[in-house]
Amino acid sequence: MSTGARAAVDRICAYFESISPQSVSDIGGFYTPDARFKDPFNEVQGITAITHVFSHMFESLHEPRFVVTSRIVDGAQCFLVWEFRFRFKRLDTTTEQVVRGGSHLVLTQDGRIRDHRDYWDAAEELYEKLPMVGSFMRWLKRRANR
Repeated sequence: MSTGARAAVDRICAYFESISPQSVSDIGGFYTPDARFKDPFNEVQGITAITHVFSHMFESLHEPRFVVTSRIVDGAQCFLVWEFRFRFKRLDTTTEQVVRGGSHLVLTQDGRIRDHRDYWDAAEELYEKLPMVGSFMRWLKRRANR
């Protein structure tokens, strides 16, 4: 499956780097019907639930987009390193935010995603950027590092 897996990962990366409110409905072509998705805020299973996660992203943020910066493919598994870029719809609506993280994907023989787990630090990458919560999070970090 190595060559097939690499082609599937290329296709998956192209999809996520170009995902839009209109193309969210195409998620079923990239995930199995019973696929699992987990990130710091969600743990869902099935196409409908995964579609909702990505639809909500477009409802909550201005111009969200992924940039895959690196990938490792090993058999039916891969790890993607990415940047998630967006602007808040509330608070600071002009500054582009960048969250750096990674995704572990387990693929089926036909190149669809069976398991998708995102890894990123919500405290550092998101909460510290929020006005009131950010000051508190930075204070906690300083206290913990003493």
